[in-house]
Amino acid sequence: MPSPNRSGSLAGIIDRDQHAFRASMTRESSRFLDEQSTILAGISVESLALLDAIRLLTDGGKRMRALLCYWGWRAAGGSPAARSVVTAGIALEFFQAAALIHDDLIDRSDTRRGAPSVHRQFSIRHRAAHWHLDPDRFGASSAILAGDLCLTFSEELFTAACDGLDCAGARPIFNRMRTEVMAGQYLDLLEEAVGPDQTPDVAAERALNILRFKSAKYSMERPLMLGGALAGAEPGLLEAFSSFALPLGEAFQLRDDVLGVFGDPAITGKPAGDDLREGKRTYLIARTLGASDAGGRDTVNRLLGRPDLRDADVAELRSRIEDSGALAHTEQLIARRSADAFLALEGLTIDELSAAALRALAEAAVTRSF
Repeated sequence: MPSPNRSGSLAGIIDRDQHAFRASMTRESSRFLDEQSTILAGISVESLALLDAIRLLTDGGKRMRALLCYWGWRAAGGSPAARSVVTAGIALEFFQAAALIHDDLIDRSDTRRGAPSVHRQFSIRHRAAHWHLDPDRFGASSAILAGDLCLTFSEELFTAACDGLDCAGARPIFNRMRTEVMAGQYLDLLEEAVGPDQTPDVAAERALNILRFKSAKYSMERPLMLGGALAGAEPGLLEAFSSFALPLGEAFQLRDDVLGVFGDPAITGKPAGDDLREGKRTYLIARTLGASDAGGRDTVNRLLGRPDLRDADVAELRSRIEDSGALAHTEQLIARRSADAFLALEGLTIDELSAAALRALAEAAVTRSF
């Protein structure tokens, strides 16, 4: 372990380098969107509304995936000031934006980060203009197109990031990441449709599989591996990255599931109990059902997924989740996955600065309140 003074020195360097990286991302992302604005304006100025929604969603944020890519790049010997890793980070941001847009639409979420979600922005626009036909259908269709446009931008940017690099190792990771998320998203949708027609043990196993492929891999594992592969990391280092980042990603998503039920709306930017109204059959819910009696299971299944869920109903579901021991069990699983991740981090043969940066990102991911 480094001394306290040494740790303080590393933290200062990490903050400086991450600030410079984020600033470069902001400049390059703005420049890229300005270029796209010119292209879209040449088609029709009316199409710029799509870009406005994308620009708003990609402005700022924690940029955790991009930072993991950056430190994977640095740990594998990449230059701190290289434009390639900045461009790759932006590609990940646009992919994340596409996932958020489509996820909010699928989940019928009205808000994102305390503001209207993209599909809701377009339905509001339709109503305000007093246009014809169904404003909600217009909003949903527009959001699909905005998300698809983000996917297009992400591919274009990743291709640009590979310019001048040997991307034989990075390209399969980027491709696999996108396939995993789409499959995971479908499995999540399927789980809501299947509903209670499965045993609790099967439901818990399926929930963990969804969590892994819909979120954990693309939130943590793939970005870190992608940065390493872009810098030419050997397979052994990429496997070590996976051993650290996959359990971390699972802990991160389990924390997100807890916040989706128990989080403070003023901090999360989402209404209280929004995941319950959306009917998300998370690991938390699967454990609740498995530890409840028949009456408890009937109550959970009856209330879960009702968009008109009242505050009293949310409180009822929260109580059942806590009383069943599911919340405590999920917190224990978060702790175990986190411990696995930090143990793997200790075994990484990388430079001290990169290791300290990854530790800081990991601690922030599993202790967050938003």
